[in-house]
Amino acid sequence: MGRVALRLDAILGFILSHPMNRSRPLAALGRFVGWQLRSRLQDEVVVPWIGGARLAVKRGMTGATGNVYCGLHEFTEMGFLTHLLRPGDLFLDIGANVGSYSVLASRTCGARTIAFEPDPGTAQALRRNIALNGLESLVTVEETALGPTNGETRFTVGRDTVNRIAADDEAARVVPMRRLDDVTGAGAPTMIKLDVEGFEAEVIEGGARVLSAPSLLAIQTELDTPEIREKFAGLGFGAMYYDPFTRTLAEEPLGYRVSNMLYVREPQAVRDRLAAAPHRTLNGVRL
Repeated sequence: MGRVALRLDAILGFILSHPMNRSRPLAALGRFVGWQLRSRLQDEVVVPWIGGARLAVKRGMTGATGNVYCGLHEFTEMGFLTHLLRPGDLFLDIGANVGSYSVLASRTCGARTIAFEPDPGTAQALRRNIALNGLESLVTVEETALGPTNGETRFTVGRDTVNRIAADDEAARVVPMRRLDDVTGAGAPTMIKLDVEGFEAEVIEGGARVLSAPSLLAIQTELDTPEIREKFAGLGFGAMYYDPFTRTLAEEPLGYRVSNMLYVREPQAVRDRLAAAPHRTLNGVRL
């Protein structure tokens, strides 16, 4: 009982402190209660999302349920993507999970996406969201891990957002591993999201050519180390922060909680894109 109470307290704290819920706390709590009821009656709940998108969500999908509660689970990161990408751009979703970022990029923004997800069960949920939004022509699923070499690797499964390359003593299954530079069609992205639970440096090692592409304007990475910052700085990327409400891109923190560090090349060109993006409304909040 104590652990359940602590977990509930953490979830409610996250919901009520989320930037998209601060002015509408009762509506946010209503979404939370509604989800708890519906998800106990249905194995899968299809929820409307931003820009006409929909998400198929099940209990235990941590990131996806965050979107149900808050609109954009990772507010600054998802807001940045929504304002940056355009039709014709290429987005690389490395660590796609069930496809929240892929759906944002391709359904809401009209960009092409290559989504990388090694866990077969999670990849099935990813494909479900792609089909639900009619994105088969825009999103390619690569059911493979990325790393420094081509071959195979051991990968955990069934852990939702925290699946990763397995340690020697962990239960895992063998999955394909590829170098990003060897993935067909990945060579000229506009934006990359890199969320691979501590394996980021190895993915970067196998993607030197893609990361050097002149088209690449932004990278979001969960792991932020001095080595990664030095690598990105050598490619012309600087760490920056974003406010989706005001569309401010700055070199200093803007007061929001961030789960992924944002790196930007050609900041003025990026600012121009962000400012020109269409406005969208989600849960009564205009972005």
